[in-house]
This record gives sequence, structure tokens and C-alpha cells, in this order.
Amino acid sequence: MTLGKRAFFLIFPVVLTGYLLAALSVYIAQGHSVFALERARLSQQLDHLAALFRNEVNQSRGFLYSILEGNAVRLFVSETDETYRDNALALRLQQSIRSLSDDPKMFISFTILKPDLTPGYYFENSEDPFAEINAPQSALARRLTGGSQLRDWTYLHDPQTRPLIVYSEFIDPVTFSRPLPSAKKNALLVQVAIEPTQFLAMQRKLQNEYGTAIDFDTAPRPSLTSDLSASVRLAPSLFVTLTAPPSHNAGNKGQLKLLLGLGAIAMSLASVGLMIILIRRFITNPIAALDRQVTAVMSGEHDGIAETGGAGEIGRLTGNIKQLHDQSQRALHLVQHASWTDTLTGISNRGHFNALAADIVHQVTTDGGHCSLLFIDIDNFKFVNDKYGHDVGDELLKTLAMRIEAAVGGIVARRGLPPVVLARLSGDEFAVLVRSATGDGTIREMCAVILSLFSDGFEVRGKHYPVTASIGVAICPTDATNLAELISNADAAMYQAKTNGKNRSSRFSRAIQDKRDRIRHIQEELRLVDPDEQFHLVYMPIVDTSGTVTGCEALLRWVSPTLGNITPDEFVPIAESSGQFTKIDWWVINRAMSDHHRLKALFGPQTVLAINISSAELHSKSISDYFCDCIARHGLDPKTIEIELTETYAVKLGDQLHRNIQTLREKGFRISIDDFGAGYTSVQQIIEYTADTIKLDRALVDNLANEKSLPALKAMIALCHAQQMSVIGEGIDSYEKLALLTAAGCDQFQGYLISKPLPLFDLSIWALKQAAENAGRDGGPVLASNDRRRTGSSSLL
Repeated sequence: MTLGKRAFFLIFPVVLTGYLLAALSVYIAQGHSVFALERARLSQQLDHLAALFRNEVNQSRGFLYSILEGNAVRLFVSETDETYRDNALALRLQQSIRSLSDDPKMFISFTILKPDLTPGYYFENSEDPFAEINAPQSALARRLTGGSQLRDWTYLHDPQTRPLIVYSEFIDPVTFSRPLPSAKKNALLVQVAIEPTQFLAMQRKLQNEYGTAIDFDTAPRPSLTSDLSASVRLAPSLFVTLTAPPSHNAGNKGQLKLLLGLGAIAMSLASVGLMIILIRRFITNPIAALDRQVTAVMSGEHDGIAETGGAGEIGRLTGNIKQLHDQSQRALHLVQHASWTDTLTGISNRGHFNALAADIVHQVTTDGGHCSLLFIDIDNFKFVNDKYGHDVGDELLKTLAMRIEAAVGGIVARRGLPPVVLARLSGDEFAVLVRSATGDGTIREMCAVILSLFSDGFEVRGKHYPVTASIGVAICPTDATNLAELISNADAAMYQAKTNGKNRSSRFSRAIQDKRDRIRHIQEELRLVDPDEQFHLVYMPIVDTSGTVTGCEALLRWVSPTLGNITPDEFVPIAESSGQFTKIDWWVINRAMSDHHRLKALFGPQTVLAINISSAELHSKSISDYFCDCIARHGLDPKTIEIELTETYAVKLGDQLHRNIQTLREKGFRISIDDFGAGYTSVQQIIEYTADTIKLDRALVDNLANEKSLPALKAMIALCHAQQMSVIGEGIDSYEKLALLTAAGCDQFQGYLISKPLPLFDLSIWALKQAAENAGRDGGPVLASNDRRRTGSSSLL
């Protein structure tokens, strides 16, 4: 047994006995003080609970004013088109409400009650998609309507419903301001209700801690001096009271006993430890000296252990602390370097680039000068990554980063420019920020050098891979005055380079800005457009193998008084992305069905009307109801209406969308798959299609309409026939295509060889001409031998 252990076992019992006696004296003298402190602690916790409650009341008030100050409520209340309001504007209002909170799961509801207290709008952010306003909130609305208040907040804590803080305010439906008291009966009542999660969490915490429920009363409850109880006011007539059971106080005293006992033991150990330290200080110096030398050797301060006669624990402690500090500093530098560096390429990552580039842009815009951003995207990188594996893709990115750094660094060194900022932003995107004067040729030279790295593909480990680069260039402050705008404009220029054929650079220009402006103008025009004045439909005939018109496809055209003729390829994606296509689709459906009687008068009662609808509409259950309403309104047979879906969208049908389409089919409507062959369709997907018609895409027809591909074309059409689907060939612009598709078994045909899309009046003239030509034709076989194919095929027209 060492000397230190002997001293410990001799001294510790004596010291412990003394401290335990002292702790007993403290316990007897301070029992009442502990109870007073516990009561003060309870009052403080209830004050905190009240502060949380007031904070969430203010939050509900802030939510209400944020919603009212926005434009979504005004647009919703003012919109007269109920369908548009209940779809697009309601969705926009929901998005505004969800954006109020950073927590997507936070319960928040928004209610608009009409003067007769019927709900004009109700939405709550919860998991219940069919939620309605609850009974306590409805009762509150009736009470407020019968009173004189124009603004009120209330805490609803009915045990049967969710506790809510409801902030209510009456607003004038015209001015959207607070109405006069005399006009209250015609005002709208808007309510924002939130679940006070922090308040409820604190309430549960206190109830669990004290083992009793918190009571809500209209006045504070009196309590005895011996009770551990406290009350706090939440509102002028709302108080909460918590009275702890007697067992809680006994538990506190038990904790005090335990605390004093442990304190006595701890103090005993500390005192004994101090004594041991003093003993070691003055008795065990030789041991300490040896320890210092061993420590010095281990730390590398000395090569060997030498005898020393002086004490020096402080010196050793200082050395150890310094060593720990040096190690910590090295670790800190390593962590910081790792956080700013892209782990794959070793160059800066997006975070480091944003920090450095923001300083440079700020310096340029403040002190003058120019900087240019090269936004580099690797073309066909995904193809290489998928085909050759991620190892090759990673090696390609690492090699590219090194070569760009070397190429750009050489130009910077030769021209004497400040160092560039090179970073990998994400995936296959790189950025180079250069400080140079405009027009000095630096950016042009850098783009040329970077593109030259891909002149014969990109060589990695002796192999060449088919990748190129598209570079977008934007200059600060000419093109942008902040980093976000600079990156956005360089990215737009990069996409322009891709559009122009890839493997090139493109400078952000007025044309790119004009394209953005045109998109914005189209969005504005779509918001204000009157479909009856600016939209019209054209119809493209569909014929069978005998040349008889079996149907017409309705196609939308838009002539804007300010923007001129706008093609569907341009405005349809914009309308879908901005949520404005609902009213367009519904106008097309209604107008096409209103023209259907004239089409049947031209081509017969069995003429099928094909209508293209936006893919976004299939997410809504109302589309089937609207089709049925239009059928009933115009007196049409649903079997003569064909709804066209694109192939790429049909492949991605989910369960809900599949059910919507199945509902339309059950009601008698026909479903066709348009642009078949434009995407990637497997045989299994053809079998799984729930469609009546397959329309072969123009590109597929161009590729397969030849003698060599005729067997494949026949097999594909036969597979469609086996699935009870008819086949329409699109893009028929030559007699050769017509003859080959006929030979392959195609059922119907559509294309400019037959007719271009025509307005209804011009289509009537075309029908009369066709009737006259057919009347004067002797007829002939649908298909003939090769030397007579043109003559035979013309019978289809």
C-alpha cells in the first residue's frame, strides 16, 4: 500500500463524520427556507408559462395580420369565378398560410366566415384533409357576432377538442379594413387559430413534475400558507393555478437530505484530497521529479531522464497544457480546412466559394472594378457516370478540377491578375471567379482554354470520354450587383450555351434577359387573359384506311393583342408552372364540346373529338365532374369524346391519377396516349396502359416508316391491337409513310398530308373539297405494289 493510500484511510473517516454533523445542523435550520425557495420556483415557472402563452397569442395576431396584409385573401374574396377561386386561389391561399411558420407540422387554421356565419373558406395545416371548423370555434364566432367587439382573442381549451388560441377580427369585404360598428353585420369574420405548442409543452412539464393538473379559473384560488401553490394571470379573466400534493414537498425534503449527505461526502473527499496534495508536495518530491522527466521525454522535450533536485509540478502542468493547446490548434485547422474543401476534388466547395465570392463582389461594387463569373457545366456527364461507373465519374471530376486549376492559374500568373476563386458547386458544376478588366481578353482566353480540354473528348487514365463543357459568363457590376444575381445570370447564360449546341461559352446578354422578360409578360397576360377574346381552337382531322374522317383533334391557339401569336409550346409550360392552366383547360373543354355538333354535321354522328388536357388537371377530382357537366350541357355522348395524355405522363401515373382516369373511362370517355414513342416505354408498360387509343409520335413514325423497319412496326401495332387499342399514326406528311403505316396495320392517320389544323369554317371548306374529290374518284385498293403505292395511298385522302 502506498503512502498516499495510508493517509487517505486514516484521515477520511474523521473528516466525513464532521461534515455529516454539519449537514444535519443545516438541514434542521434551513427546512423552511427550502420550502420558500420551492414556492418561489413554482411561481417563476408559472410566470414563464404565462410568458409563453402571451408570446403565442402575439404569434396568432401576427399570423392574422400577415395573411390579411398579403394579396391572397383579397384575391380570394374578390374573385367571382367560384371554380377558379376554389382551385387556384385557394391553393395559393393555402401556400401563404403554410409559409407563416418554419415548422411544416405546426397546427394553424384560417377561417373566413360570411356575415351569416357560413364558412366562406376554411383551411387547417393538419393531417386531416376533410377537417372542418370545430364546435367551440363556431360558438365563439356566434358570440362575437352578437357582441360589439371588432377584434378579440380567446383561448379555447375544451377537453374534447384541440386547445387553440383563436384571434378573430371583422373586416369589410370591400375595403379589407376594420368596419364601422354600424357595418359589422355585413363584415366578414376572419379567424386564425394556432395550437400553443410551447405553452402546452410547458403545461405538461409542470403537471408531470408536480404530479397534479393545472386548473384554469376566472379568478385566482386562495391557498393556505402550508400549501405549495401558485397562480398566474393569463388574461384579464383567465388564471391558472397549480397546487402541488403534499407528497411533492416530502420529496423535496428527501432531496435536500440526499443533497446534504452527498455534499458532506464530496467535501470530505475534497478536504482529504487537499491534504494528500500537501503531503505529496512536501513528501513525495523525488517521485514528482521523476514524473516530470518522464513527461518531458514523452513530449519530446528531452531525449533522456536526468536527476533533478527541484520541485516543478507547475512547470510540468504548463508544458502539458501547452501541448494540449497545440494539438487542439492543429485539429481546429484540419477541421476548418475540411469544411471549406470539396472532399472529392480538393478545391473549394460551395460554402467556401459563397464566402469568398461575396467579399469580392462587395469590394467590386463598393470600390470599383470588375469581376467575372464562369459557370461551367459538364455536358453528358450523367451518361458517362451511368455507363462507366461512379469511379470513372469521380476520377473525371478530380482530373478536370486539376486541369482547370492549372490552365486558369497559368493565365492569371502570365497576366499578373489576383488569384481566382475556383470551386465545385455541385455534381458536375464548377465556378471560376476572376478579377480582371473588361475587354482585356482574359475571360475569352480562359473559356477557350477550358473548352480546349474537351477538344477530343476528355482523357482520363488513357481513355477518352464523350463529355464537353458549357460555360456561362456574367460580369459584375455590368450584369449583376450581388452574388445571387451574378450566379443566376451566369447559370442562365450556361443554359443558353447548352441550347445553342453545348461545348461552347455564352455571355449573359440582353437576349437572355428578354427571354426572362417575355416569360414574365406571358405570365402577366395569362393572369389577365379573356379566353373568349384571345383564344380560339383549330381542328386537325383524323382519317381511317378508307379516307373517312373518324375524328378531329382540338388544338388551342392564342393571339395576344400585346404579344402577338404565342405558340402552345411556349405558353402551356408557363401556365402549368404558375398554376393558371385550370381556366384554360376548362375553356378548351367547353368550347370544343360546343363545336362538336358542327363537327358531327360535317363528318357524321360517330365523329370522335380528341381533347388534350394539362397533366396537372388529372390531379384534381373535379376534372371528371366538369367533363360530365359539359357532356350534359351540350347533349353529347361521352363515347365520342377522347381525352389525350402524353406518353411520358402516362408512364408516371400514380395510384390516385390512375383512379381518376379509370373514373373517366367508367363514365364512357375514351382515353388515348399521345406522342407514343417520344419517351422510354417498355413492353410491360404498353400492356399496363389503360387506354383506348395509341397515337404514334411523329419522330417514331419518321424512324420506322421504311421497308427495313416494317416488321418492327407491324409487331408494335399488333401488340397494341392485342391490348384492344387502336393505333393512330401522327406526322403523316408523305405518301410513302402513309403506305407503310397502312401495310403495318395502322388503323387511322393524322398529318399535314391529310390536312393541317384548321379553324372550324376552313375545316368545313376542306370537308366539302374532300367530298367532291371522293365523289369524282373511282377508288382503289388501300395498298398497292411498290410502283403503284402512291396512287393506292391517295385513296385515303
